[in-house]
Amino acid sequence: MLFGQGILPLSEVRTGQLGTGKTVFQGSDPQDFQVEILGVLENIGPRQNIILARLSGGPLEKTGVMQGMSGSPVYIDGKLVGAVALAFPFSKDPIAGIRPIEEMLDSNPPRAVAAAPVAKLDGFGGAKLVEVATPVSFSGFTRRAVEHFAPEWRKLGLEPLQGIGGRASVAGRGSQRPLEPGSMLSVQLISGDLSVGADGTVTMIDGSRVYAFGHRLLGLGSAELPFSRSEVITLLPSLSSSFKISAGGELLGTITQDGNAAISGDLRRRAATVPVKIDVAGAQRKASYRMDVISHPVLTPFLLQMALFSAIDGTERTLGSSTVSISGEIRFDGGLPPLKIHQSIAGDFNAPVIASLASTSPLALLLQGASDPVRLSGIDLTVTAAETRRLWQIEHVSSSRKQVRAGDPVRISVVLTGAGGKEAVLHADYSVPVGTPAGMLSITAADAINMNLADNRLGFSAFGRPARQILDQMNDLRPNSSAWVRIWRPEPTVQVGGTDYPNLPAGLTLLLSREPSQIPATALGGSKLFEAEMPFPDAVVAGLKTIQMEVLP
Repeated sequence: MLFGQGILPLSEVRTGQLGTGKTVFQGSDPQDFQVEILGVLENIGPRQNIILARLSGGPLEKTGVMQGMSGSPVYIDGKLVGAVALAFPFSKDPIAGIRPIEEMLDSNPPRAVAAAPVAKLDGFGGAKLVEVATPVSFSGFTRRAVEHFAPEWRKLGLEPLQGIGGRASVAGRGSQRPLEPGSMLSVQLISGDLSVGADGTVTMIDGSRVYAFGHRLLGLGSAELPFSRSEVITLLPSLSSSFKISAGGELLGTITQDGNAAISGDLRRRAATVPVKIDVAGAQRKASYRMDVISHPVLTPFLLQMALFSAIDGTERTLGSSTVSISGEIRFDGGLPPLKIHQSIAGDFNAPVIASLASTSPLALLLQGASDPVRLSGIDLTVTAAETRRLWQIEHVSSSRKQVRAGDPVRISVVLTGAGGKEAVLHADYSVPVGTPAGMLSITAADAINMNLADNRLGFSAFGRPARQILDQMNDLRPNSSAWVRIWRPEPTVQVGGTDYPNLPAGLTLLLSREPSQIPATALGGSKLFEAEMPFPDAVVAGLKTIQMEVLP
């Protein structure tokens, strides 16, 4: 790589050199701070070097190295050396690790050099030099939602700022000067009525190319993440790690690379995001949320789960008996059918958490398992909630006739029991087909889980299969807000494409059973003659009961 006069190579860095850094302490205009080079840490990571420096000036004596300073450019004699990227937790002095600009610009960092004395970590009492945590601001989320998902954010290397967030347009402050080195930017994972922004500092701008952070955001590699200008509202000194309180502004471009040494993006590019609509209609009040979420196989389901939980938590109670139902569809480009969502959860504790996870897990399975690319085009979900535990148990199943002949009508009744001894009776009508052979038939009333298990619909693997095949099988899963009645005959059966084929020759049965899409019937076993759904809206049905009925010659 050839370096212009505006960049100072690591080989020219010397202990004792003085420099200047730029970052935002207030508003949106970068301010200067002072830098003293202490040495170079060789091979602190795979083919990585870090410049150790003492920072001073502005509020740094009070705050130390702050979250949100990641990417702050450092200059020596007017030449860019690198970006503030690492720090010692709980350090009394603002000692920072500066990521050399070569490593930020080059995916293959240069070999270790020893132009300056190497600083030893042992000289600092064995403290760890770690990446400055990236603060993640939440706007529109409930406190409980942020707290519940905070451990997951920390596993990703991000630090959630609870109850801190918003939009710069509300504050109405800050200049509209162009983005420049030292400016704050916010990577917008969600924007709209709910927003999630990961904040850091711009290191360098080369034409329309922007380099920032001095370390990874999430280590995604190639990415498509929108970013906006960010404004610092104030600074919050802390004994553990001080941070900037900031608010995102207008969208500016797209982060296209999230590497180990930096994130980089294009000011001219606009990221493709997924429009999401969540409507909540419950016992307390109604609410509607509109937002745009990044499109990513792992992050999109996680962000959607958090948004769902917060939407429920902000509208309904999350402790005590409750029933939460989530329905809607997730749409895709490329002619794929939508993924239908039907989930109902009843419980005394954390029903919203379970419901939000159950509703987003199918999307995660599809995005991460399909063998072909899947592009999201939109998500529409409706949440209904009740402050009672609407769980109904299948208590009894009966038929109007114990013995029948071909052509006879039969009424099947299913008795459900709920809280307080309440009872409900559901009915399904069946006519014995002409030509039905004599013998015993089984009549089973079951919940959705048992019926799905009977068809092996919960046992399939999505990984490595075409997206359409996964979608078709997911959309065939029965909702658990209904009771299901099945009439079946106990006999060897093979299921091919969702259709039962009983009494096949033994050799053909063995051959078909070896194919992953052609599965031997299990659980309720045998060939299915009849199945009916008995809806029980806004409730969860559980249980399994079976009786028998005889077909006479």
